Amino acid sequence: MRKIVLMMSTSLDGYIEGPGRDISWHRVDEELHRHFNTYIRGLGGLLSGRTTYELMAGYWPTADADPDASPVEAEFAGIWREMPKTVYSRTLERADWNTTIVREVVPEEVLALKRQEGGDLGLGGADLAAAFLRHDLVDELRVYVHPVLVGGGKPLFPQGLAGAASETALRLTGSHAFGNGVVLLEYERRR
Repeated sequence: MRKIVLMMSTSLDGYIEGPGRDISWHRVDEELHRHFNTYIRGLGGLLSGRTTYELMAGYWPTADADPDASPVEAEFAGIWREMPKTVYSRTLERADWNTTIVREVVPEEVLALKRQEGGDLGLGGADLAAAFLRHDLVDELRVYVHPVLVGGGKPLFPQGLAGAASETALRLTGSHAFGNGVVLLEYERRR
């Protein structure tokens, strides 16, 4: 069965966005971007909320046509366009680039998606991730900790995330430090 893998970048103090939705502090250099390209290329699909989808759709579909795009950015543009995507939104009317719109997180539908053939599914977007975690649908977490303190904003994990459980047990399965100071922490849920 495919796994749902939460993939998020966070500041050292636990925020995915600084005040005013600022993400300029993300330290994505060529090494880290190449890592993203390699990992995401192997996935069977991407699951995101509307905000994350619109942020990605606002740049990546044509990024490889930008003469200022680096080769690794141009490569990711093709990966993103071709990757099957599911966007969870109650308001989005249409989505392009191999994207399906789903209105609600329905656990039975997500489990059916996991049973389909193909690679694991990458999950992005804090609000959507919180919904998946509350329904106990996340199998693994890949948290990219950036070496910066932003002091406030949107937290990766809102309070009360575990739902009925008082805690969510995780097992560290890997870690990697990139040259720019970003550290990848890989966890799986204990069932």
